[in-house]
Amino acid sequence: VDVDAYKGAIKLACVGDSITQGVGAEKGKSWPDQIQAMLGEKWQVRNFGVSGSTLLNSGDKPYQKEGAFKKALEFAPDVVVIILGTNDTKPQNWAHKDQFTADYQDLIGKFTALTSKPKMFICYPPYIAGKGNFGITEENTVAEFPFIDAAAKATKSGIIDVHASLVGKDALIPDRVHPNNEGMTAIATAVFQGLTGKAPGAK
Repeated sequence: VDVDAYKGAIKLACVGDSITQGVGAEKGKSWPDQIQAMLGEKWQVRNFGVSGSTLLNSGDKPYQKEGAFKKALEFAPDVVVIILGTNDTKPQNWAHKDQFTADYQDLIGKFTALTSKPKMFICYPPYIAGKGNFGITEENTVAEFPFIDAAAKATKSGIIDVHASLVGKDALIPDRVHPNNEGMTAIATAVFQGLTGKAPGAK
């Protein structure tokens, strides 16, 4: 993202599930909160995360049916970062995995149709520690990567590897799914690098 190409503040919409909403971290420590601090005043970051939401439109809680989705579109973002797919690994949702790529392209298309023509970044979902929890598994998370690659290629979206930022850091994921404050820092750092090409604090 070329910061100098924007006259006003760059509006960043953070789209996702409970991990984006901030479940597992203290108030003010969600990854969108932390990336706002990293990016600074040239950016205006908004959190549109909805706990339990799925990327799949036939999932048990489709993101596109949530009020936050409508708000994210109304925000008319310049940049959108999507971290969805974690809840899609649950058995009842995973049954529809064949629709994953098409549903991702559909979601991306709703944003790219906006007059703000946002730059799109989609993420490999966060690493799930051990045997997972709540029906969410690491095995199915990793199985989503090719679907995400296909959606990114078809829509010319960027890919950010949020997954790699937490691999092996099980201590940062106390309930095996939701990262703590430090885990959220790892996600924010990965997204920052994906957006800017630099490490936080680098000149």
